[in-house]
Amino acid sequence: MGRMTPPLAPGVTIPDVTLAASDGTAVCLADLRGITVVYAYPRTSPPNTAPLVGWDQIPGARGCTSQNCGFRDHFDDLVAAGVAHVFGMSTQDSAYQAEMVARLHLPFVILSDQDFSLTDALGLTTFDADGTTLLTRTTLIMRNGVLLRQMTEITHPDQNASDVLALLRADQITQI
Repeated sequence: MGRMTPPLAPGVTIPDVTLAASDGTAVCLADLRGITVVYAYPRTSPPNTAPLVGWDQIPGARGCTSQNCGFRDHFDDLVAAGVAHVFGMSTQDSAYQAEMVARLHLPFVILSDQDFSLTDALGLTTFDADGTTLLTRTTLIMRNGVLLRQMTEITHPDQNASDVLALLRADQITQI
């Protein structure tokens, strides 16, 4: 059925959870220094494969590849704006994510929350599609393991990276 939860409040401490990364490393977001951006998305479909049954009828489901490409295309701008770490995150396994990172030429890794450890610890919103529980699109902006802002109203996934960049440039998230 999924789970709907209210957005997290600024100042929330990121839990000490380690996630597998698409490059074979492990990442604990709580340990990272500087500004970190994690954009969570439901899933990307393997190439030449049909999406999940009913995927196109789920509001907000489409756009995961364009969201990944948006962060790829704005990566240098995000770094120039002070972001130390950028990660995508889904519940897909790291082997699939590694293929997707290579195929889309992403300059950063994708984190796998396949066992929902970070999702459950933060109470992130999920939904079910074709018998699979997936993350609802959300973006977490944090500094030194503390949440600065959570973006949950991501209606244009292809513009998510530029929206984050605009917030950084306007200095609307770094006051905490």
